[in-house]
Amino acid sequence: QVQLVESGGGLVQPGGSLRLSCAASGRLFSVNTMAWYRQAPGKQRDLVAAITGGGTTNYEDPVKGRFTISRDNAKNTVYLQMNSLKPEDTAVYYCNRRYGLGPNSYWGQGTQVTVSS
Repeated sequence: QVQLVESGGGLVQPGGSLRLSCAASGRLFSVNTMAWYRQAPGKQRDLVAAITGGGTTNYEDPVKGRFTISRDNAKNTVYLQMNSLKPEDTAVYYCNRRYGLGPNSYWGQGTQVTVSS
């Protein structure tokens, strides 16, 4: 059974940092490039960053140089270190596989990140 549990969000001031974690079920984690996504109020869910099983990473332009994605294969966990946070980073953050998602794909509950002074 697929399970994704995101955590680590919160309220932070502009310029601050947060570290998000995502515990994924073994079946999902072991065979997939994993990714972080985010959804701001009234907007679609967008890709933020992705990481292959071997550790190759890719970032969307808005977060390049500020966010770092990593994974611990032994713990089936993906992380997102977010530095120099901006108000426009405010969103609910989700993790999931990078490829093969469809309209009926399972998503976890996400974790809220709010950047505000």
